[in-house]
Formats: sequence, C-alpha cells, structure tokens
Amino acid sequence: MLCQLSARFDPRRDVAPWLSERAAAERRGRAGSADTWGNNLETLYIINVERNGNVLYTWKGAQEYTNIGLYDHNSKKNQHLYTFEKDLRVISCSINHEKTLLAISFLQTAQEEKKLLFQPVSKCLTLLIEIHPLNNVKVLKAVDSYVRVQFLYPVTEKKLFPDSCLLLISEDKYVEKLDIRTVKEGDRVMIENSSRLSKERIADDFIWYQWDMLEQRLFYIVTKEERDTLNGIQFYPNKDFKLILEAPLEISLTDIRLKSVNLDYSYYQDQEPIPKPLDVRVFTSDVGSLCLCYSLATLNSKEVTYSVCFLHKGYSKTYTTTLEKMDSLEIKELAFLDLDSYVAAYLPGRFLHLLNTQHPDLICHSFFLTGEDAEINQLNTSTVFSPVKSSILDRSTGRIFTVAMNQKALLQFLWNSKLDNDKLAALHCLLLHVGSTVDLENQIIQWISDNVSTCFAFDPIQELIIASLYWKMCLESINLEKLLPYTSLLNWKEDVPGILCKTHIISLPFLKVQNCKGFWEKLNLNLEYVKYVEPPLHFSHQVLRREWNKLLSDQKTAARTTYIKSIFENTKKVLSSLNTWETEERIAPLFQDEDYQQRLLTGLMVAQLKDHLLRPLQYVGKKKIDQIAVDYVSKLLDLICRMMENIWRKYSLSSLSFSFRQQGKANEIIVFHIMCQILQATSGMCLPLPPGFHTLHLEIGMRCFPLHTVLQYVDHGVLHLTEKIRQH
Repeated sequence: MLCQLSARFDPRRDVAPWLSERAAAERRGRAGSADTWGNNLETLYIINVERNGNVLYTWKGAQEYTNIGLYDHNSKKNQHLYTFEKDLRVISCSINHEKTLLAISFLQTAQEEKKLLFQPVSKCLTLLIEIHPLNNVKVLKAVDSYVRVQFLYPVTEKKLFPDSCLLLISEDKYVEKLDIRTVKEGDRVMIENSSRLSKERIADDFIWYQWDMLEQRLFYIVTKEERDTLNGIQFYPNKDFKLILEAPLEISLTDIRLKSVNLDYSYYQDQEPIPKPLDVRVFTSDVGSLCLCYSLATLNSKEVTYSVCFLHKGYSKTYTTTLEKMDSLEIKELAFLDLDSYVAAYLPGRFLHLLNTQHPDLICHSFFLTGEDAEINQLNTSTVFSPVKSSILDRSTGRIFTVAMNQKALLQFLWNSKLDNDKLAALHCLLLHVGSTVDLENQIIQWISDNVSTCFAFDPIQELIIASLYWKMCLESINLEKLLPYTSLLNWKEDVPGILCKTHIISLPFLKVQNCKGFWEKLNLNLEYVKYVEPPLHFSHQVLRREWNKLLSDQKTAARTTYIKSIFENTKKVLSSLNTWETEERIAPLFQDEDYQQRLLTGLMVAQLKDHLLRPLQYVGKKKIDQIAVDYVSKLLDLICRMMENIWRKYSLSSLSFSFRQQGKANEIIVFHIMCQILQATSGMCLPLPPGFHTLHLEIGMRCFPLHTVLQYVDHGVLHLTEKIRQH
C-alpha cells in the first residue's frame, strides 16, 4: 500500500476513556441518579474540525441529552462545552479561537417535534452561546432551511482584534458574516451589543460551496447566463475579505441540489437516499496549483468517468477507466482526496489514481493503481473526505487520519514494476514526497544499476538526474520551478493500461485583485506563465548542445580565447565544491586527469544557465544567479560521482591498472556497460561528466575486450581517447 495512514484522532482512543471517567464520577457523586453523561460511542459524531486541529463532537447520554465536547489537538485533553437537555440533531457547530463563543445549528428530532406539536417551531435553529463561563444564549436564525456555521480563525497565532467573525451559510443560497465584539468583565467574557451584531452579506445565489479551513477561503459556484463560474473569497485576520477568483467552468451544475464541502461533517446525511448526480471538489497547493475535480454518478457498472480541471494550467483531463463486471450493489462512490502535491481519485476495491497536480502534462508522472497497490486500509471508504491537505476523515467512525506516501512501499513498487509508466511515476513520487536525499538517491541508483536496460520508454539515468536536480534546487532557491526542467521527456506516447485520458483546453481563471501574497501570488504567476510564455522557459539542453557544437567548431580568435578563459573560471568554481571527492575516501578513481573537453562543457553549462536565469531573475542579483548556476552543475557532477561510487562498491572493483594484457572479469564487463549507459544518458542531453570518467571507461574497456573491439568502440564514439591515454 503506497498510502500510509496514521490515526491523528480516534474517538475510541481519545474521547471514550474521558467519557467513561466522567460518567463514573457522576454516578459516584449522585448515587442512584440516571446517567446523563453516558459513554455510548454509537451516539458520538464529529461535527467540526477547526483550523488549529481542535475537534468538536456531540454525544448523547442515557436521558438522550445532547452534549457538545471539544478535543484539544495540542494538549490531547477533552472539554465539555455545553449540554442541551433534549434530543437534538446537530447540523453544524464551531467554536471561536479564544474558546469563549460557541455557534451551533441543529434540528429538532421527531420526538421533540411531537412534544411541540401545537406550537409553531422552525425546522432549524442557530444559536450563539457564551461559554466562558456559560451565560447568555442568542438566537441567530430560526428558519426552515439548514444553516451551517463557521468561525474564522487567524492564519497566525497573533490575534490582531478582540473580535470574532462568524460565517452563516444557508441552504437558501447565501452567506453572511457576523462581526462579534466581546468584552471582559472579571473572569466573564460577554458579547457586546448582542442585540445589534454587525452583519454583512458576502455571497448570494450559489449552487455549490467549499470551505478551505486551513487557508480560510470560501469557494462557491454561481450560475450565470453564459456558464457557471467558480468564485473564491479570501478572508483576512483584520476582518476584511476579498473576492479574488472568478473562473468560468465548462460544466453545468444547474440541476443539482445545493452541495456543501468541508462543512458537512454530519454522518446523518450520508444515511439519506439523496441522489448525487455530480460530485465536485476544489484542491489547492502551496505552489499555486488550483484543481477542480468532478465525477458523474455512474449508471454504467462497467465504466467510471471523472474529470480534473487544472485551472492553473488552462486545460482539463477526462479519465475513463473500465471495471471488471460487478454487481450494482457493490458500486461505491468515487472519492477525491487531497494528498498535497497529488489529488487522489479513489474507488474502493477498484482503483487509486494519484494525479500529479504540479506537473500533470504527462500521464506517466501520475499513478494509476489497481489490486493490492490501490488499497487504503482502515477506511470506511463510502464516507470519507479530505478536510485539509494530507488528511482524511471517516465520518462513519469519526477517525481522522494523516496520510503520507510510504517510502518503503514506493521503493518496493519501483523494484517490482514491470511497466515503464509505473516506474516513472514511482521515481518522481519518491523524489517529490520523500525528498531528494543522499540515502534515497543511493537506493534509486541501486535500482537503476540493475534495471537500466529494462526501461524502454524513458532513460532512468536522465530522469533521475533531471528530476533530482529540479527538487533540490527548487527547495534551496525560490522561483525556479518554471526555469529548470522537471523531466527529460518531451512527450509520452505509451498507453497506461486500464485508463483512457482526453485533454481539453479550458478558459483561464481571472484574478480580480492584484498584488496578493501567498497562494494567490503563485497562482497568478502560473496563469501569467500560461498566457504569455511561448516557448516554455525551461532550460533547454538543445540550446546547450548548439552552443557546445559552435564552441568546438569556432576558429581561434582573441574573443574566443577570452570566452573560453571565462568558461574555465566557471569550471574551477564547480570543481572546487567537489574537492571532497578528492580528499574523502573514495574507491571510484575519478578526477585522475584533466579531461579538457569535459571541463570545457562543465563551464559552458554554467555560463548557459547564468544567461538563462538572468532575465527572469534579474531582481535576485548577478551574484546569486552565478551561485545557483554553479550549484546546479556541481550537484549534477556529484550525483554522477555517487552513481560511479555505488557501482564500484556493488561490483567490488578496486583501482585499475592500465594494461592490455589483463583479462577483464565478469563484474568489470557489467560495469563497462553501465558506464556506457551513463555516457549515453549524459551525451543525449549534452551533460558534462566528472573529469576522469572517459579515461576510466577506456581502461575498463581495454581490460574487457580485445584491442580491435576497443578501437571500434572509439570509432563509434562509445569510448573516448583522453590525453592521459595518449601519453601511454
């Protein structure tokens, strides 16, 4: 299983013992009295998870009293907030950041309605309660439609104002924001001017909405004459809010019932036979990705179709997967899960599709898994959703899981994969989710040394070098995502078994507010890139090759001599950062000679990278750009050196003596062919090699093959005569 779950909150573990203790204490203190607390887990339901991780839940005691409790994520302690001395059905609940105000929306149960048979009563009641200490209760809404409540939370722990802001989201398709000022009288916190709370209508006539708890955003869809539009509102700590996003959609939601996402924690609704013709989710990431996912309710038990609009890219992809025949009773709802840099489309017992949202262009960079690889254990998968990134809540059990990619399982999947698309997806997922660490790279190098000849649709050495450098440099420096290549592939023509994909161009979103920070700034950069950049800004190895060929063919002039001198200065900077290879104990005998051409190519690549980065990053400064270029090429050579070191240790090679007479061993022949693969990969992208590589390659060739074979290799460019060899 590639997705690993760990229970961050489990009612049986985190709440049940506390309920049992309170119930026992109450029985001891009030002998013979009825159990008003109870410890019945069957009535315990999650009703909200706040931005700080605190969990709100409800349960009922023996007298059917409705209790509200809070589990503090940091202290791991529970707190009783309020008790209604009647049987209620809680629809929504939220507590403010200071834990002084509780907002709750509920329905009367059938039994309670019978008691009030001859009294006019609203279907849904929304209350605001002072709970520090328990004091006044204010009715906010008494209506016949559902109302959901949500306090806004500061993005940082610093509270700028003594106010609380509460959102009221009505089934009548509007959103109101209440500004609530509190005053402190001794130990009591009370609502100031509770009869005249400031109220503001911020959205109307929507047909779908989704709350982003972590980033304090509200996405909603409205129907317009031309087509439906996705809007996005950002809330700020100073009580301000801005409508920032407008994105025209290619789908119509006109005929669907109002749908709530990430504020609908009620498990009751999952029990209602409500048709769900269209399921819609919005996912964002810190790098400015914005995806809208939707799936049609399946009437065909043989196929499942779902679409992902990569709004930050300007296109959508529709996926269709064919299922083995199954009984209609087995058909489960497709779930979309937020795994940060991946969006998962999960059909329990059938497939798990992990979509790379940052680089979705090629289908081979995403996983499509079936069988055991597609399983996510511990989930009642018909009632799950992702309230925040890398988190899954199972409404039927109340358990909240943190989900992460399992490095051990990913590596095992890489070793066991037979298909090139699976190998490529696993390679990129490892580097992205686990991080491009030395230990991980060494494990991938071990896989490459055994499997380099089994990959036909891509070169694993090229892909490791380019992808590893991309993630390393993007972590260390900002705004390099669009400037450095992510993959060695230009396209992917192979089919991915089990799934079909169609791509459609869509309209780009429009940002109504400029000069925003954080996510919106990065989304704007992505949109600007799509609109105005042609061709792509990625560093081009074809340009490097053209300059390399030109440099080799140019006649000697004073200008050329000066240029080459500056190139060798670049090379010195690169090699100076690799001095550890000469001082530390290494067994791969690199850096044994000068290798003029490789030093020249090393310096040229640094020069080309500088020129490539200078225009878009001129605000960074020339000195910083120079260092980025040197670091990139240094890390490239370091990675190739570690490939050689890993291979040398694996096949137990010692330093070689230059000789035509010694017969090469079987392991030396294997190393020779692996070095041929490294040479082919680097020359294919015009990448430099560490000085001494060609000499070492030729020495091994001389030990393994007769002279006429070696000369043929030289004629075909597989082996290169270096100055050190010529001197012998």
